[in-house]
Amino acid sequence: MDELVFLKLGGSLITDKTRPYTPRLDILAHLAEQIAASGVRMVLGHGSGSFGHTAAKEYRTREGTPPPSVLPTSPSIFEENRGRPGGGYWRGFSEVWYQASALNRHVIEALHAAGVWAMTFPASGSATARDGVIVRWDLSPLRRALDVGLLPVIYGDVVFDEARRGTILSTEELFRHLARELRPGRVLLAGLEAGVWADFPARSQRVRTLSPESFNGLRASLGAAAGADVTGGMLSKVEQMLQLVQEMRGLSVQIFSGEEPGNLARALAGENVGTLIEA
Repeated sequence: MDELVFLKLGGSLITDKTRPYTPRLDILAHLAEQIAASGVRMVLGHGSGSFGHTAAKEYRTREGTPPPSVLPTSPSIFEENRGRPGGGYWRGFSEVWYQASALNRHVIEALHAAGVWAMTFPASGSATARDGVIVRWDLSPLRRALDVGLLPVIYGDVVFDEARRGTILSTEELFRHLARELRPGRVLLAGLEAGVWADFPARSQRVRTLSPESFNGLRASLGAAAGADVTGGMLSKVEQMLQLVQEMRGLSVQIFSGEEPGNLARALAGENVGTLIEA
């Protein structure tokens, strides 16, 4: 069977993260065309950018909601709504879901226009977490989509959580769970940055390869993502991917710019156009 690739289109790439709820439709169209031409068997994920992250920051959705006994009595995001303790939190939970799914529709429309047979499999409808870690996720429909030649699409999404009651899982966190189940050969993370920088924010020294051994010297240089990002930015992404490549020997991860013309096509073809992370 052909190698399976996980591809993420970062929220900073497909939206303007400095302007709430603003998709970059021209970028989405170019990316979809490169995906369509690649012929690569893949699972596609995307970030929420200025859609989900804006609402999530306002409502603190990733943190979860405290139990009713410790909810504040003064009006706040946890204020009662429709007679339910923490109702304000759940209103925000629903708003984050709505905004993330609204961006997903833009992604699906771009893929459809490019002739890609894509279907979305949102984690919010099939996954459950415990303290921010997936404990159950029915992947049968997603596996079947891969088997018949469809492109499964996932995205950073809200999920119900047995400890926090609700939370948000980033695309990288979803990929980590999926990787254990589906065993991809490569993970590609397309964003705005050309890769990992040894001198961020000066951006004059791009790191070509990164390993667990070389990471400690670069930790302070990675910096955080621009704009609203409740799931951690570049440092968190690198840390998660380093853990994944150590857990799954033979897996490689590449972080690169999807904005550079043709870069996605080159990365899908196997070329290193950014920073390669390997164990």
